[in-house]
Amino acid sequence: MPRFPVFDTIDTGYPPGVTSTTQQELFRFLEDRFACAQACTECARACALRASLVDPDGTQEQELVRRKGIMCAEVCDATCRVLSEQNRLDEAGIRIQVEWCRTVCLECAHVFDRQSGAEDGAKAGRVCAQACTDFLATLN
Repeated sequence: MPRFPVFDTIDTGYPPGVTSTTQQELFRFLEDRFACAQACTECARACALRASLVDPDGTQEQELVRRKGIMCAEVCDATCRVLSEQNRLDEAGIRIQVEWCRTVCLECAHVFDRQSGAEDGAKAGRVCAQACTDFLATLN
């Protein structure tokens, strides 16, 4: 395989302490990282929209939908930033953030399932949770 010296200076996107033995593994890591960040962005948007449509003075169930939607949007937004910025979090820090995102997205999806008209938000939560699961697999 030919070597390209210019690529020796490019940051691989790996957190410190994570190594790769093949170029294919590196590509999978970067693709899954990007897919997870993209799913987080879509989920944050869907959850924020759903939360904004709920009456803040509504029923207890509506308040739960609103709170879960806001929390999910915030966690997804933070996770997207962690995955897309070249920060220096270690692998454990990234893993914790992504696992937290996956958990919050699934909880939010379950709450949205009980709300009429929230199907898109529930689906976005599940897609994001799956993208988080896929990305976590690349860290193993």
